[in-house]
Amino acid sequence: MEELAALAEDGRIGVQKLLQSYAKRQAKLAAEKERLEEMCSFEKQYYAQGVRYIAGVDEAGRGPLAGPLTIAAVILPLEARIIGLNDSKQLSAKKREELYEEILRQAVAISVNIVSVSNIDRDNIYRATQKGMAQVLLHLAKQPQVALIDAMPVEVAPIKTVSIVHGDARSLSIAAASIIAKVTRDRIMEKLALLYPEYDFEHNKGYGSQKHMQALAALGATCWHRRSYEPVKSMQLEPVAPEENILYAPASGYAYEPQK
Repeated sequence: MEELAALAEDGRIGVQKLLQSYAKRQAKLAAEKERLEEMCSFEKQYYAQGVRYIAGVDEAGRGPLAGPLTIAAVILPLEARIIGLNDSKQLSAKKREELYEEILRQAVAISVNIVSVSNIDRDNIYRATQKGMAQVLLHLAKQPQVALIDAMPVEVAPIKTVSIVHGDARSLSIAAASIIAKVTRDRIMEKLALLYPEYDFEHNKGYGSQKHMQALAALGATCWHRRSYEPVKSMQLEPVAPEENILYAPASGYAYEPQK
């Protein structure tokens, strides 16, 4: 502080500009820390009741025409305040990748469930999401006492589950799960783009972009397209060939813990 006071007395324009820049950075950092504290309000409520482990749960990929659904559960340490952590939809792809690595470094436990296209078509997307969220909680290395879930009612005994509307923007734990789920799914779609370059999966991630719809009309659907979704549902399609079944995630879905 003495150094700052001394610099404040320095009349040189360059020094004053540096001080102003420093003050802006500090104000921005203070505002970010305040935002993060607000996003911990649900977690702090349960920590105050003696809860040790709280999981955040979110998904990515409910809306696309193609590709699996990914669901993540993340348990952060009580003191975790990851700068920049927010709803994955509010962040750039580069920022999500950076936060993904930071979450892996800090998390107590992480699990991800890859829900296959066949599961989505069989169960419908709502039920597949609900079941997948229950499964991902049961695969955590540490069993949480409480799970904060983004806008989905889920029952997983003996865990207390709390559905929070817009939870990915209101809970730090859910925001962390949203980033893990989103980055995991984006990486899957980028790999599928190498197998099916005509569908532009690396850019649309399975959503119905113009280029994707043009490829569907010209080439038909791949085994990664959801038969229960329009316009794929109304297309005349051949059954999935046996050799293509290997591209599906296992019918029951599966969970794994990313390597730190």
